Parts: sequence; C-alpha cells; structure tokens
Amino acid sequence: MSESENQMLLDIPNALEALLFVSAEPVAPGQLAIVLDVSVAAVEQGLSQLDGELQARGLRLQRHGGRVQLTTAPELAFLVERFLGLEATSRLSRAALETLAIIAFQQPVTRPSVDAIRGVNSDGVLKSLLGKGLIQETGRAEGPGRPILYGTTPDFLQHFGLNSLSDLPPLNLVEPDSRNNHNETLKG
Repeated sequence: MSESENQMLLDIPNALEALLFVSAEPVAPGQLAIVLDVSVAAVEQGLSQLDGELQARGLRLQRHGGRVQLTTAPELAFLVERFLGLEATSRLSRAALETLAIIAFQQPVTRPSVDAIRGVNSDGVLKSLLGKGLIQETGRAEGPGRPILYGTTPDFLQHFGLNSLSDLPPLNLVEPDSRNNHNETLKG
C-alpha cells in the first residue's frame, strides 16, 4: 500500500490517541500535524473528536501552554494511585492554595505581585509549590531586577482534575468601593 493510500485510510483521532499514548510529555498540535502529514486544523478537529470520545472512557485530553497530552480521568486517579502503590496526593495548605489561585488566574506573575495580593511574603510557599511541580518558572519580567515569572504546570491541571486553564471557574472580583457603598446603603 502506498503512503498516499495510507493517508487516505488514516483515522486521525485514532492516530492522535496512539501518538499521545506513547508520548512522555505534552505535544504541540503542530508536531502532531507534521508526523501525520496533515494540517494543524485537521489535528485540532481530530483532537476535538478524540476528546469527545474519551469522555466515556478512563482517559482525558489535557491542554496546557499550547500542548496536549493524555491523562487519567480525574475521577479515576485514586484507583491509579492504589494500583501503582503511590501515596495519597499530599494536601495543600491554605497558603499554598491561595498562592496557586493567584498564579493560575494571573499567570505569568512575579513573586512581588503574589506578595502584594496576599499581603505576606510568599517565598516559602513558592518553593514548596515548585518542589511539588505545581508551578514553574516561565521567564523573567522586564523591570527592575528582572523578577522571575511563575505559571502553572500540567501537574497543576492533573492535581485539580482540569483539562485546561479554561476550565477554571470565572474570577469574580469585588471592588472594595462597591462593598463600602453597598454597606452604607444598607445602613442608611
């Protein structure tokens, strides 16, 4: 069978599943398009179809930083941990969760920015989150001292059972002035 005949018979979602299954790390859709000798649009369409098919199975597609990978369905993670003899996922402190939330919604973000939002020094928490692989250094800011920029990792998504950052709930900020005006209205 010729190569062009193989391409005509190629089931892109199945081919993507096979490639992602053997990939040790997240893969860019462009890289998948090159291997499959199809357009990036065809890969994205295949990924969407594969994602729909996986919803009824024990795997999920996870997207992060323009890359995609196969992961265990979050609701089945406890079985995989038990099967592999892994310790239960460590609990995160309130400070760690607070810092992770800031990074997830503001990324890329610097430590001084995290400190300003939290109102306390975040050095220890950032080191802990880096050690757990939930955040990573993503570069340096253009400013005095060129502080390190932090962002979340694919492990962050797995830890919280998210397929992508777009799965995060909407961020509803309450303006301090509107709270004060609301309280004055209630008093008056």
